[in-house]
Amino acid sequence: MCSNSFRERLMMIALVAALLLLGVLLGAVAQIPLPASVVAAAVIGAWLLVFAVRERLARRRAH
Repeated sequence: MCSNSFRERLMMIALVAALLLLGVLLGAVAQIPLPASVVAAAVIGAWLLVFAVRERLARRRAH
């Protein structure tokens, strides 16, 4: 069993890691041309949409 203090520390570490990753990605986007950024954003958005649809269908089948 995890104590609340341990969970809070773990969540804080995850939050800091996510913010660090976001900063790195935003820094990378600032260095590449706008059309490349738009294409990358579209690819990521499509991937997230496919993932969401697959998850929703899986949940419907499970119930």
